[in-house]
Amino acid sequence: MREVVQNDKSRVSRRASRRASRRVSRAPRPALRRRAVTATTVLAVAALAGGCAQGDGHGEGGAAGRQGPEAAAARAAGAAAEAREARAALAAAAKRWDLKKVPLTAPAPPEKKPEIKAREGFEVDGQEEDGLPPVFTTVPTKEKVVFLTIDDGAEKDPAFLKMMSELKIPYTVFLTDEEIKDDYGYFKKMQARGVTLNNHTLSHPYLPGLSYEDQKREICGMQDVMEKHYGKRPTLFRPPYGNYNRDTLRAAKSCGIEYAPIWSEEVYVDHWEYREWDQDLHPGDIVLTHFRGENDWDGTMTDMVRRFLDRITADGYAVARLEDYL
Repeated sequence: MREVVQNDKSRVSRRASRRASRRVSRAPRPALRRRAVTATTVLAVAALAGGCAQGDGHGEGGAAGRQGPEAAAARAAGAAAEAREARAALAAAAKRWDLKKVPLTAPAPPEKKPEIKAREGFEVDGQEEDGLPPVFTTVPTKEKVVFLTIDDGAEKDPAFLKMMSELKIPYTVFLTDEEIKDDYGYFKKMQARGVTLNNHTLSHPYLPGLSYEDQKREICGMQDVMEKHYGKRPTLFRPPYGNYNRDTLRAAKSCGIEYAPIWSEEVYVDHWEYREWDQDLHPGDIVLTHFRGENDWDGTMTDMVRRFLDRITADGYAVARLEDYL
């Protein structure tokens, strides 16, 4: 049976280290924000609102119509003021978290979702015939957006939650029960902030080395955990280490999984790693990182986010929400 093997060196070495020390301790493993309201938008809103107000006042001798343009202008001015306040708050947050520039805001999600297929060379036998969840590294889009995804759940840093909320950065997580069971509540707070929680198996095994039934137990078992603690059974699943075979995707489908995104780049606290030959970002790329802290990295989750945002903002990219494109 054909299997697809990725290279998640950090996780492999980390888990090896854990096994060795399990009896002692459990070692974890360019530009300002786009303007929300432009001058054109203000004028358009004013014109539209004014036109409606005039129409409403026509039957009343035009009195309301004469007030319409003034009311519309007031509403437009109010919207512009709110936009300025939002920009100022974001700029203040960027300064507070020591970012080089204010993060860019992603465009509105597409009304028509892109067609997601398995990346060429990442298919398994029966991929389309059996309707198996596609494994992909990039979402088809021409917009300069990337998608931040975070795996496992070992580090539970309150400062990370605060930073992402204040900067309004969307992200998607893939959780492993072995890593989160000591504090399910941390991820409940994350979910309350609009973050989608997804499946990364019960114990993060090398799935191609397991039987179909054991793979299904790992994936469906995590679905049960997610439903119990977070009220939903995810439709997204990331195979540990990015490794899978046909049985993995068959099992995932049987558990209600529709997509199996992996990644194009991985960001650490001190460097990036790239899948593609040009070692660069591309529109729609999925970026991987992990819930890690100073026990594993020479820095914190917030240090990692700072490196990530400074890099993508300098290249004119914004962070979009992955689920909005699926």
